Amino acid sequence: MIDLSTTYMGLNLKNPIIVGSSGLTNSVESIIEIEKHGAAAVVLKSLFEEQIKGDIHKTFHPNDNTFVYPESLDYIKEYAITHSLESYLDLVRECKKKVKIPIIASINCVSSTEWISYAKKIEQAGADALELNIFLLPSDVNHSSEENEKVYFDIITEVRKQVSFPIAVKTSFYFSGLAKMMLKLSWTGISGLVFFNRFFSPDIDIDNFTITTANVFSHPEEISTSLRWVALLSDKLYCDIAASTGIHDGKAIIKQLLAGAKATQVVSVLYKNGFEHIDIMLKEIEEWMQKNNFNNIEDFRGKMSYKKSGNTPAYLRVQFMKYFAGIE
Repeated sequence: MIDLSTTYMGLNLKNPIIVGSSGLTNSVESIIEIEKHGAAAVVLKSLFEEQIKGDIHKTFHPNDNTFVYPESLDYIKEYAITHSLESYLDLVRECKKKVKIPIIASINCVSSTEWISYAKKIEQAGADALELNIFLLPSDVNHSSEENEKVYFDIITEVRKQVSFPIAVKTSFYFSGLAKMMLKLSWTGISGLVFFNRFFSPDIDIDNFTITTANVFSHPEEISTSLRWVALLSDKLYCDIAASTGIHDGKAIIKQLLAGAKATQVVSVLYKNGFEHIDIMLKEIEEWMQKNNFNNIEDFRGKMSYKKSGNTPAYLRVQFMKYFAGIE
């Protein structure tokens, strides 16, 4: 019998497929379908720090006479926060009633301010873990890299004071010293790192002079960035790694496991092909394991990591070389 089980952040998963935070994971009905098709866990659609603040601004107009009464602003601010949070907590509670797979909550945050207290309420609602989606675009010329990085550690420190369940950090590769930064993050006591965020990508409509969105969904070739860093760091970090972006089939999942990932997150391919694609990916993994005489994932996980592959230039070299590229 082929055993696809793995562990991630101390959670026992029946296989390495986690459906990542997205519109696909914002309802109980969708999550029931996700479980039915074999996914091992879900990350709920993120609760945004800005979302709560934005709800307040939508409630008022700048010239609204309500501002004459400061207590009314306090009341509506509290309502906006409570409404957003309670809806999210209800989603957590209902998911825990209806499905058996782990439910990982998600908060998309940019500061260590008052939202931190929400994390405790999410834990109390029954979530199995929390994914902190943290990313600051290093675009402010007045902020040093040290100042930008400090925000990550401040958020983690404050959240860990509030909760006892596992925490993962989903981050980007926009660091001048990425390897060292990931190592330092793994020292904080978090249970997992997710490589990497998928960002809003701007484009320009040259006919209408508007800013639009580009590359909403990932493409299979985008796996190379996370694959490189999973392979380089999986033997060096003090927490688990989940790989994300560009994972569109069972082969991609196998590659990330070979590089050393404990689990993978998929989203774009499910938007394109539906939840039924989870079944297909699982079958691909099983068939490959049977073909190569692997009984369980630990038989091959990390086999092609930087430490074990024996071909370190393949991960370290970034300039094109004829030896690897096959072109002049």
